[in-house]
Amino acid sequence: MTGVTPGGVRSFTGVQLALLGSGLLVNFISFSVYPYLAVLLRDRMGLGMGQVGVVLGLATLVQFAGGLPGAALAERLGLQRSLLLAMVLQTIGSLGFLVGGTWPVATVVALFVRSAATALYSPSVRGYTLHGAGPDERPRLVAASYATGNVGIALGPVVGALFIHHPGGMFAVAAALHAALTIGHALLPQETRDDSQVIEPVRRALHGLAVLPFAVTALTIYLYMHFYQYLSSYAEGRVPTVFFGSAMMGYSLMLVVLQPLITGRVERMRYAHAMALGFGGLAVGMIAFTGGNGLAIAAGIAAIGASTSVLFLKNALEMLARTPRSPAVVFGHQRLAEGTGACLSGLAGGQAYQAFETARFLPGFWGAVAAQCLLLPAFVLLLLRRLRRPAITPEGSR
Repeated sequence: MTGVTPGGVRSFTGVQLALLGSGLLVNFISFSVYPYLAVLLRDRMGLGMGQVGVVLGLATLVQFAGGLPGAALAERLGLQRSLLLAMVLQTIGSLGFLVGGTWPVATVVALFVRSAATALYSPSVRGYTLHGAGPDERPRLVAASYATGNVGIALGPVVGALFIHHPGGMFAVAAALHAALTIGHALLPQETRDDSQVIEPVRRALHGLAVLPFAVTALTIYLYMHFYQYLSSYAEGRVPTVFFGSAMMGYSLMLVVLQPLITGRVERMRYAHAMALGFGGLAVGMIAFTGGNGLAIAAGIAAIGASTSVLFLKNALEMLARTPRSPAVVFGHQRLAEGTGACLSGLAGGQAYQAFETARFLPGFWGAVAAQCLLLPAFVLLLLRRLRRPAITPEGSR
């Protein structure tokens, strides 16, 4: 068991530190291209934004929702072996992006291969990071996992901004890094099995699902992905690409700094209060984007950074606390929720963006998303309360 003390990262084991570093590099590689996928697909494939939304929606559904079967596979195959397999797929995906420069359809194939790899990697790496940790240790490990992952997310968009219009070199480096990570994961020790842990059949992968945090996570990602998938296209021509990449780096660095600092407070916070704070902040950020200039976009990104720091962390902690399943399966449930929200955001958001773009009133798109940030959380809570309310049997009907 990990001897986590107030000593910070020095209290983590060598394996945990290696896994945290791996998460940083994997996210760095992925997010050097992810925020610009809409631009890349437009340039290489000549797709309209509605079509781009469909491709991104389906790819994110595979990436996130695939975490549930990915977690089930990791329970059977083993976490270390699953991480190794995921890295092999990531390497193949990076090579596909490289080939996509001359064969555009390979770009879409590579996108789905890397989405499948992430579906296996994410629950496996988080499950392995928490392997053997007690309930009191988990919040700090979850916060550390988010923080190091967000360092990679912070650095990736800046590199992507520099190379996205000439991406061949970037994809060659990505393939080399993924190959090196594959070797590194092959050297990790295989985790020990807990004989007391019940491994459910695949058909019972949803057994023990924590319904409320599942629904709130899906809603969080649905709203958040409007920001992450469509802001790059909205910002194009309004602000310099490097400014946008730097602002996105600032967003991720905000999460890196804030989440470890607020872990204890967020853990003690009532879920309803965390939702009000988080979704309210998302609405403020979306409204700020309607300004359409550098200051407004930077302010909106900052507001969304503060709100998602709370929502992402609280949702993960609630899912872990409300189910007896293993951490890998819990994170599989989380990925399914994220995939559901991301897919809806891609499908509905792409069509909405295109409609506002056709009407030459793109700021209205962000106003519509802000309204959803305020209305949908209340609707979800009301719906779940109604579904949980026991049926009242009329007196004398027995």
